[in-house]
Amino acid sequence: KKKKKMAIGAPFGFERSVPAGIVSAKGRSLPNDSYVPFIQTDVAINPGNSGGPLFNLSGEVVGINSQIFSRSGGYMGVSFAIPIDMAMDVVSQIKEYGKVSRGWLGVLIQEVDRDLAESFGLDQPKGALVSQVLEDSPAEAAGIQAGDIIVSFNGETIYRSSELPRWVGRVKPETDADMVVIRDGKEKKLEVTIGLLPDDPEMALRGAAGQAAPDGANALGLKVRAASAAELSRLDLKAGVIVAEVGDGPAAKAGIASGDILVTLNNKAVNDPESFSEGGAGLPESGTVAALINRDGNPRFLPIKLP
Repeated sequence: KKKKKMAIGAPFGFERSVPAGIVSAKGRSLPNDSYVPFIQTDVAINPGNSGGPLFNLSGEVVGINSQIFSRSGGYMGVSFAIPIDMAMDVVSQIKEYGKVSRGWLGVLIQEVDRDLAESFGLDQPKGALVSQVLEDSPAEAAGIQAGDIIVSFNGETIYRSSELPRWVGRVKPETDADMVVIRDGKEKKLEVTIGLLPDDPEMALRGAAGQAAPDGANALGLKVRAASAAELSRLDLKAGVIVAEVGDGPAAKAGIASGDILVTLNNKAVNDPESFSEGGAGLPESGTVAALINRDGNPRFLPIKLP
């Protein structure tokens, strides 16, 4: 059941304007702020409404009008508000500490779609798939690995990857949190001491050198070559191979492209062309396997459907 909501503001200078609408969704994540579970409404928000209250028909303030989604610069039917409990938490932190601190785990994550769920042995898509663990991060200290699927954090079930940052961000830094991950098809419980979110989490990445080795290829339709220390260091990677050529085959259909760095295949590290060939030879004849690639510094798992 959709609930009616109203806003108060002075759009374009017209004071005491009260637009009304309904809540479309709660817990929306936006690209510019994955830590806020925005309330999405169709309440008309224009310049002069931002920062004003969003309240229900009982007169209770439920959010702070924040922003709109627009291609024209004006209201187009979608608006977002910061939940009032999060706004009040920010107020209390500023009063007590003079700043807002958010918890930090130190992982790069992605959504688990149906194909990836199959490749990781899940009966349904769920959780946040860890594509990279940042060096010297709380996640690394806790033993989280690339390929883990985080399905629970501090007792909260993680259905979509976008839910994880907001739960982590609400944890006070230097406190412990419990996690459940899926690793090799089995649940594993971990405890992590949450850190303080740095100004630029990407700065936590560190690089490492790789090894040179001859080319290799397999039935996936890929030809790879060894990655130089400079190539790996540029993308802050410890190991991997460069995709030199992509022919017709499962890898091309999965979206792997020349120049990608292949980091893992079927949940096994690809340290050099020899280990890539060995991994390719050990693949099942059919089904879906996951490959972790790094493209221009962005790690991502891709599901490869085997014929």
